[in-house]
Amino acid sequence: MSTPAPGRLYGVGLGPGDPDLMTLRAVQVIDEADVVAYHSARHGRSIARSIAAAHLRPDHVEEALVYPVTTGTTDHPGGYQGAMDDFYAACAERLAAHLDAGRTVAVISEGDPLFYGSYMHMHKRLAHRYPTEVIPGVTSVSAASARLGTPLVEGEEVLTILPGTLPEEELTARLAATDSAVVMKLGRTFPAVRGALEASGRLTEARYVERATMEGERTGHLAGTDPDSVPYFAVAVVPSRVAALPVDGPAAALPDEEDAATAPAGEVVVVGTGPAGPLWLTPESRGALAAAQDLVGYTTYLDRVPHRPGQTRHGSDNKVEAERAEFALDLARRGRRVAVVSGGDPGVFAMATAVLEAAAEGPYRNVPVRVLPGVTAANAAAARAGAPLGHDYAVISLSDRLKPWEVIAERLTAAARADLALALYNPGSRSRTWQVGKARDLLLEHRGPDTPVVLARDVGGSGERVRTVRLADLDPAEVDMRTLLIIGSSQTRAVRRTPDAPETVWTPRRYPQDTAAGG
Repeated sequence: MSTPAPGRLYGVGLGPGDPDLMTLRAVQVIDEADVVAYHSARHGRSIARSIAAAHLRPDHVEEALVYPVTTGTTDHPGGYQGAMDDFYAACAERLAAHLDAGRTVAVISEGDPLFYGSYMHMHKRLAHRYPTEVIPGVTSVSAASARLGTPLVEGEEVLTILPGTLPEEELTARLAATDSAVVMKLGRTFPAVRGALEASGRLTEARYVERATMEGERTGHLAGTDPDSVPYFAVAVVPSRVAALPVDGPAAALPDEEDAATAPAGEVVVVGTGPAGPLWLTPESRGALAAAQDLVGYTTYLDRVPHRPGQTRHGSDNKVEAERAEFALDLARRGRRVAVVSGGDPGVFAMATAVLEAAAEGPYRNVPVRVLPGVTAANAAAARAGAPLGHDYAVISLSDRLKPWEVIAERLTAAARADLALALYNPGSRSRTWQVGKARDLLLEHRGPDTPVVLARDVGGSGERVRTVRLADLDPAEVDMRTLLIIGSSQTRAVRRTPDAPETVWTPRRYPQDTAAGG
């Protein structure tokens, strides 16, 4: 007697709940299957079976895969995960017995089989053993958007899909960083999801959809939803901002000066973009840039921010910080949400001080101002080199445009005498060519000639170059405005760990007890 050819495994997506949203292919596969399998809780009711019920025949072999545990506890020695792993393994073998006998098996799943679906656990265990086909289905995400009548994303917007089971802080960070979002698996997670939406500033945008396309469907604004009424089959939707923009009519004009007192409350957020492009942006900063109506900043830094429909960009030269700050505050005073874009960290030789100085003046005292941190040039350069700022260090700007050189020299001397590692900003430009040489000579009075110096140019950019030289060999001609210098302390080490590798530079965290300052 010959062994029958193995049967075919199907993962069948049934859509979000309305049987009319099943695909023709899903109906065809169920009709042709010998075995129909579906997951259910201990009560035995299966949402998947209820969706497909009209297409099940008396001669279908039904395999109910009943979860041993859902939200309860278990005495399994491996805990919840151990119990589930054993359950999936046993289910797979039950289905394998049918497939070995030559029967066609359709595992039906609400939504899409490979989108948070139960079927995927069978797929991982069986698809490499038997001929397999997956029939896609309409997801709950698409259903929720359709029932709200609200686009999820448009143009270059990014959609993020999140499980509500993530920690609240992780949800907050991801919600702040994305354009649009759908948070699934609510139920008991709803309070944390709501908290994350509020903390990320997205709560007023968020919509709520429960049992989309099914009996008992409910939609509304998430902020007003009773937490005790939220089931597992509900999602939070943060829809497209671009789609919400008006299509027709002229752009809204700014209020006149006399209307500023009655304009909607605006704010200024000073955003640090880090030393280069999008990889250096924090989730909080990314979200603030996306939410702003107006972007204000030095044109070079504005170019790092993606263009978004509905936003107005106000670029200017690098030497008009005070004027830029007042302009941003004036926009906010008239009801606009304004992001002042700064490179690096806005509080380190950047725009935060200029904005806060202007905000202390009478006309702007009531304008809310927030400062969002960014990765500093010093920290970025240090990370590329190793850890040269691993112990106490000082940060000094060599620019004498806003303070006299005599002050700079005094501070360099004090830091050198204290044996601090140094991060030197603004070391040179086309109009300032002598400060690096003066700083080097001054430091050599207190540091050995072999002291490691990191020259970090355009960190994170296309022209990045990071290398290490001896303090005595520091050539001012090799330093420009896009270069940051890190000068080691007496304890800083530079080691070539392999013959072909660049030197790794670090400053030990432990300082010798018997080392005199400046030694």
